[in-house]
Amino acid sequence: MTSHFLDRAHAVLRDTPVVDGHNDLPWAMRTQAGYDLDAIDLASDQSARLSTDLDRLRAGGVGAQFWSVYVRSNLAGDAAVSATLEQIDFVRSLTERFPDRLQLAYTADDMEAARAAGRIASLMGAEGGHSINCSLATLRALHRLGVRYMTLTHNDNVPWADSATDEPKVGGLSAFGEEVVREMNRIGMLVDLSHVSPDTMRAALAISEAPVLFSHSCARALCDHPRNIPDDVLATLPANGGVAMVAFVGYFLQPAAKDWEAQAGEYLTVHGFERADHSPEATACRQAFEATHPRPQLTATAVADHLEYLRELVGIDHIGLGSDFDGTDYLPRDLSDVSGYPNLLAELLSRGWSEPDIGKLTWHNAVRVLRDAETIARNLQPTRRPSIATIDQLDGSAHSRISK
Repeated sequence: MTSHFLDRAHAVLRDTPVVDGHNDLPWAMRTQAGYDLDAIDLASDQSARLSTDLDRLRAGGVGAQFWSVYVRSNLAGDAAVSATLEQIDFVRSLTERFPDRLQLAYTADDMEAARAAGRIASLMGAEGGHSINCSLATLRALHRLGVRYMTLTHNDNVPWADSATDEPKVGGLSAFGEEVVREMNRIGMLVDLSHVSPDTMRAALAISEAPVLFSHSCARALCDHPRNIPDDVLATLPANGGVAMVAFVGYFLQPAAKDWEAQAGEYLTVHGFERADHSPEATACRQAFEATHPRPQLTATAVADHLEYLRELVGIDHIGLGSDFDGTDYLPRDLSDVSGYPNLLAELLSRGWSEPDIGKLTWHNAVRVLRDAETIARNLQPTRRPSIATIDQLDGSAHSRISK
């Protein structure tokens, strides 16, 4: 990429920095250092172990980050809730440790204020409905603590919603799942439809009164991965007002990378590991496979291809960026960490994207979606009380059968 386009990319980022929809640094800090910010100093270069540190965030032009307060979906019940609270506590501790660099944000106005102050707005997204343990009161508590979106499922179903990577159980959303969406609208929490099945996407879009979010997904028409978004779902996004934020995960981007990842997963399974296992032993097993089966290499062009496809299908006002940094080890060569966003923007500029359109992609669309959700919540709250419905009340015997 020529220096001309890179210079223009940096100039755009100074005015409209990146809002990234999904970064798994909190879970990486949990597994690598037990959340110890002295053991891993994020103010210094952590490129040997992480995709994220403060200097590289600044170099990449990041102005706002949705930190994922993800917990594994095999954590159940109150254990999932407690682990989510620990993730939230880490994000709050992180912003308190570096108040000159990071600023906790709850609203769209907070995002703009942080940008004006030269700080990175730090928001939170809960990745998976298991984090609320089928409790609408817990959902509200997470919102009060700063969580501004919830992904309805992770890799496994929850009792009230089907995941993209599990066997369907409720056909999208159960009656309680519909109530979860309504309550998220009422409190102003964005409904995140990454990770959910297409039927769950369709059901949530039919019910939601507020714009939805895909925090880290790609276009299924370009790469037929279950984590990606089908065209018929995308076609409904403009009327909803939502945003699809493109992930940088290699096997969501290109079919050859998807096929390689499937083969690597089979190799892990044969050797006694789960596909998502990132323990040192599983990592060594994966590296042994890769030594004889090199992974297909990608660049920012693959991400740009998905962005161009989505722009054509849903329009410039409904796309964004959701990297999944520190949640995957399969990334484009020139988007391998948070400093790489200028490379992507330079690629888009070289394809003729205008600077105002890139500003929508990086900043304005995400801020607008959160602001719209806040406005709708304010309009709903005078006439809609907090829901006290339970899953047993709404799903009854169906819930009992599914949970067995």
